Amino acid sequence: MGPFGRDIYKVLAIDLARARRLAFGVVLGQALVSVIAAACALGISGMPAAVSALLGGIIAAAGSLAMAALVFGGAGGSAQRALGAFYVGEAVKLAVVVVLFVAVLKLVRVVPLALFAGFAATYLVYWIALVSALPTAGGARRGL
Repeated sequence: MGPFGRDIYKVLAIDLARARRLAFGVVLGQALVSVIAAACALGISGMPAAVSALLGGIIAAAGSLAMAALVFGGAGGSAQRALGAFYVGEAVKLAVVVVLFVAVLKLVRVVPLALFAGFAATYLVYWIALVSALPTAGGARRGL
């Protein structure tokens, strides 16, 4: 067996309360990064860019909030039900992001670069939190 072969069958126990705090903490972090991105855009390019960056951040945070609310909003259940909730949550998150992008691009005069930069900066919070929350291959924990 390879170096990770013996670990392939280990089962990860998920602390639901910690996962819920992490998910909603990500949304809060995304909201904060949205404001920071808007402030940076304001200093660099003015108010239209700031509003655009804020809208991009709001789109990312709204998608994450929709997913967190669907996945962690209900009562616990079986592992299969939890997995299904994650799939549905991810699909709803994608739908929310697409619908909000379409709505913003049709209804608001935005600075496209600032809009997508705000979205990207805010979305990075999700990936940084995910990577920091995952255990390493050796079993040691990173992060908090």
